[in-house]
Amino acid sequence: MSSPLSSTKTAAALRTSARASAEVLLVLVAAWVALWVLGRMWSVVWPLIVALFLTTLTWPLARFLRTHGWRPALAASAVTVFALLVGAGIVALIAVPVADQSGELAERVVAGIDKLREWAAGPPLNIGDDQITGALDTATAKLQDSVGSVVTTAVTGVSTVVNGLVTAVLAVFLMFFFLKDGPRFLPWLTRQLPGRLAVDIPEVAARSWDTLGAFVRSQAAVGLLDAVFIGLGLWILGVPLVLPLAVLTFVSAFVPIIGALFAGFVAVVIALVSNGLMDALLVLVIIVVVQQLEGNVFQPMIQSRGLGLHAAVVLLAVTLGGSLAGVVGSLLAVPLAALIGVFWKYLREQLAEDTPEPEVVDLSDGTGSSPAPS
Repeated sequence: MSSPLSSTKTAAALRTSARASAEVLLVLVAAWVALWVLGRMWSVVWPLIVALFLTTLTWPLARFLRTHGWRPALAASAVTVFALLVGAGIVALIAVPVADQSGELAERVVAGIDKLREWAAGPPLNIGDDQITGALDTATAKLQDSVGSVVTTAVTGVSTVVNGLVTAVLAVFLMFFFLKDGPRFLPWLTRQLPGRLAVDIPEVAARSWDTLGAFVRSQAAVGLLDAVFIGLGLWILGVPLVLPLAVLTFVSAFVPIIGALFAGFVAVVIALVSNGLMDALLVLVIIVVVQQLEGNVFQPMIQSRGLGLHAAVVLLAVTLGGSLAGVVGSLLAVPLAALIGVFWKYLREQLAEDTPEPEVVDLSDGTGSSPAPS
């Protein structure tokens, strides 16, 4: 027969559970308030995040110049101009070849549409030109009926482009100031904080900076692997615009999910209109295989080593971030998880009990005194 429960222990357990639940609720409320404030300030926070990412990529070059006698402002200016030139070069690598072959691609697109119409007119579909024309007329009528929503969508798209340009300009200026005055930030922060905070916050900030740099470098490595393997597959199949597609694949790796889908869609379309359906299917297979290797092998391995996170944590963080905040959430999920890990590790270090050093006893003379140093 089991012994009865102790009312004293049960009440104590309930009080402990209630206290822990209340504390957890307070933490969740504080986190919700912080996220709400962050959302209200997003127009400023997002350029700041982009600038931090750019700074982590360009800081090694700026540090090299500073250690070789360049003044901070001159080094920051040179690196900023260099970064802008690299960005312009990437755009040129994509835009110029596409513009050179745009006429040929357009002709092949038209030819592909004609072939598609011929195929649809034959068995088993047997869709005639009159049916296709009727479908186009219906689509046109629906488009005219929904012209208001189309205009709204266009205005929203223009607003998005303008916001993107503003974010890019702010990010570039912030990157310049981070490169110029970044090393002076932690000493300044130390002087502004009182007591123990003057030690804890700069230390956590320094570790977070190292972690963020590891994330950006690992993401660049993953994008490079994608670009190399997909570009190699396109080159073997003889698909045109291999270099622009490889560069587009590398750049899109910094935008999880949507970036990979967009780059893959562009590659498949170009393969379809230039090489035919079979090569397009082969390109699709190559992209799917590489993306699966990236998502399940390359990215977890590289990021888990660079960030100190388990591969499963990386996968779960990306999934959760994407479900909560879409593309931006997927982009920020892994570095945010890594920064939380940095804070938690530092907190454990500070809260850990000091392990007492074992007492050394000299048994040679039986007095219990410590042995003299040799």
